[in-house]
Amino acid sequence: MNIKRISTLVLIAAILLMITACGNHDIATTKDSVIIAIGSEPETLDPTKGWGHGNSPIVQSTLVKYTADLTFENDLATGYKLSDDGLTWTFTVRDDAVFTDGGKVTAADVAFTLETAKAAQGSVDLTYMESAVAQDDTTVVVTLSKPTSIFLNTIASVGIVPRHAYGEDYGMNPIGSGPYKFVEWKAQEQIVFTANEDYYGGTPAIKNVTVVFMSEDAALAAVQAGEVDVAYSTATLGTAKVDGYHVEAITSADNRGFTLPVLPSEGKTAENGAPIGNDVTCNLEIRQAIAYAIDRQQIADAVLNGFGRPAYSENDSMPWNNPEVVIETDVEYAKKLLADSGWVDVDGDGIVEKDGLKAEFSCVYPSGDSVRQAVAMAAAEQVKEIGIQINVEGTSWDEITQRMFSEAVMMGWGSAIPNETYYLYRSEGALLDDFYNPEGYRNDVTDGYLDAAMEALTVEDANANWQKVQWDGTTGTAMQGECPWVWIVNLDHVTYVRDGLSIGEQPVHGHGHGLPLIQNLHEWTWEE
Repeated sequence: MNIKRISTLVLIAAILLMITACGNHDIATTKDSVIIAIGSEPETLDPTKGWGHGNSPIVQSTLVKYTADLTFENDLATGYKLSDDGLTWTFTVRDDAVFTDGGKVTAADVAFTLETAKAAQGSVDLTYMESAVAQDDTTVVVTLSKPTSIFLNTIASVGIVPRHAYGEDYGMNPIGSGPYKFVEWKAQEQIVFTANEDYYGGTPAIKNVTVVFMSEDAALAAVQAGEVDVAYSTATLGTAKVDGYHVEAITSADNRGFTLPVLPSEGKTAENGAPIGNDVTCNLEIRQAIAYAIDRQQIADAVLNGFGRPAYSENDSMPWNNPEVVIETDVEYAKKLLADSGWVDVDGDGIVEKDGLKAEFSCVYPSGDSVRQAVAMAAAEQVKEIGIQINVEGTSWDEITQRMFSEAVMMGWGSAIPNETYYLYRSEGALLDDFYNPEGYRNDVTDGYLDAAMEALTVEDANANWQKVQWDGTTGTAMQGECPWVWIVNLDHVTYVRDGLSIGEQPVHGHGHGLPLIQNLHEWTWEE
């Protein structure tokens, strides 16, 4: 047994010993506690800086929240209205909510939270908000600089923080009015929560919650040892049968695919000094040929063990998705695209070339991510048939930030809200060090649709423009269009659950290694 394997086992044993030592997690007798293993540790529990982004934070309440079918319902808000010009939102705040330190939740806390989130300039984008003002204890007025159709989507994941108890260390010791109270955070080990008995929505059935952070292998080992109740796993590990547990495959918008640089290599660099452009992938026929050559269903079945489905966009199956983005696998058409553009295998090595340039490039993925590795390698093997060589390489995220503007990345995105489309494709977001548009896609027509979708006053108008972003019959981000992405698969979020535990009706999960799982924690129950 090698040293690395021994070290991993020692770490697992140490974590499990620590969990076992927590007396309040004897689920065999109390049936009111859970231990959850997930892969991603948050950087903060401050919602103004991104905690809960795209999901519902469990420590803080939100003005509105998502239902399982992606509509909105009131949470802290008892009602809201929008002015005819789309610029003014008025929310009425319930008067029976209290923070866990005893302070009453008021409209002033809501205004303070939104203004703080805007100033933070983090993952919560409120740049279009002019102001948030409390008119009285139960009324807050939010003024926008322009109509913004995704405003409700944004605030559905912005937990309200207490103005009187907010400071620099809030993210490590949060106070909220949500269904759970923060207890303890041991960095790189665990976070402990307990049920909020004063929660206006009723005290959750699960009283004590420990969230431990584990790698894929460690989480499975913890399940096999019977030391955790729930464990986020992966498609590559989810076929293991474990007595006393069952696997739930949760539908997600979490996808995997190649980002392909659309610019040629001209010696330019990004803001972080990384090189920009790739002389192979900048050719549209290369990108489209890859898209048509890949058999997505085969990858979903064989590589993901059936825990997934083909992906054709960043928002498959969502109301704002354009159904015309779906393409059929067509290897012969892919070969024709290349041949018609002058790509020919001149030297017989199986790789086509044009003007002395071989159709060969690298694709990087984060080391240790078995799903990205498997999907990338399977897709690369399929693409060989049309004469394109993709060299798959695992590396660190730090290295990826230096290579993502000039090489393909097996990237993961996905959100059950339309915000994702806007950030992925707007021209002003290209080539920034935030992973959203490293391929450098810019399109004035697409920008027009993005702006129109953002400023729409009705959901119907917004959705019509989101769909045109993807494909308007002539251009767009779709794979038969400009194809800056080659979407491959949507993942099921594979989760091991101890028999007897219900994790409720899970909403569609966005991208994330575990955090989407706990957004409905207040609905979990143990069977009697």
